[in-house]
Amino acid sequence: MLVSSTDPVIDANLALALDALLAEHSVTRAAARLHTSPAAMSRTLARLRRILQDPLLVRAGQTMVPTPRAQALREEAAAVVRSLGALLSPGASVDPAGLSSTFTLQAADLVGAALAPGLLRLAQREAPGVSFRIRAEELEAGPALRDGRIDLEIGSIDHVDPETRVEELADLRMMAAVRPGHPLTEGELTPARLAAARHVTVSRRGRFTGPLDTALAAQGLHRRVGVVLPGHLAAMALAARTDVVCLVPAALPGAAPSPLTQDAAALGLRLLDIPLDLPPLTIGMAWHPRNTADGAHRWLRAAVRRTLRTPTAAAEVTAADATGPE
Repeated sequence: MLVSSTDPVIDANLALALDALLAEHSVTRAAARLHTSPAAMSRTLARLRRILQDPLLVRAGQTMVPTPRAQALREEAAAVVRSLGALLSPGASVDPAGLSSTFTLQAADLVGAALAPGLLRLAQREAPGVSFRIRAEELEAGPALRDGRIDLEIGSIDHVDPETRVEELADLRMMAAVRPGHPLTEGELTPARLAAARHVTVSRRGRFTGPLDTALAAQGLHRRVGVVLPGHLAAMALAARTDVVCLVPAALPGAAPSPLTQDAAALGLRLLDIPLDLPPLTIGMAWHPRNTADGAHRWLRAAVRRTLRTPTAAAEVTAADATGPE
């Protein structure tokens, strides 16, 4: 033990000094090793002698030799210094192949549906011991992130605590989705024609109005909402079978398609440009700062980031990028 009953605490600096003294058998060389002065090291040696109740190093001609107690402490002192170095060194990159974790993500149904296939492919290729639990937007994100009930929130981030870290992933525009042959697919789509159609809205809180209603009201128009559904997938499925209009996120003009925008096409829906100035929808991910430097969580964030890119771009990203600096 590096402590005694009379002085039960030995700090990290003393442990480093003891290791240097026992390795060098010289106050001068130990001082040079720790980039301090010989006088300061001499005072430290005196303190160690008081704490350990042993002279540790004694003069033998022109050199100093360790006492039996010092020889017995040599390996222990070195081990303590190695442990301190490991404890205080920056976290090493995590090898995804060695992870055995279940990550809990909170996302809207459309985001979850876009994420799941890509995350599973990445995990199968890079981190076969990783599983994902994707929860609906049922929890208040701030407390859930803080309490560790979810590892990551993905979607439109607008209700976070001040300390929550947020990274924007994609900016999308809203478009009107209708079934093939819908009356709105013929002729020019005007604000008046859009307002006159029956609509389905998406709101997990059951709200009938949103940014489209604000834009229509600025032109003296009001739309008829026939039903409110909690998720985009159900709303798009309804639009594919009836004449209701559903708003769906799509890539900005000139941008590459995103996995977030592929479900409407899979359902055979026609996407129509909305003749109104609507704000873009920003998709981001949020996490608690305690996870920022964690290697496993960094892999998770990188996996989400890559998954929400285009399929081509995701294929070009190597596994090494997952644990690199953010």
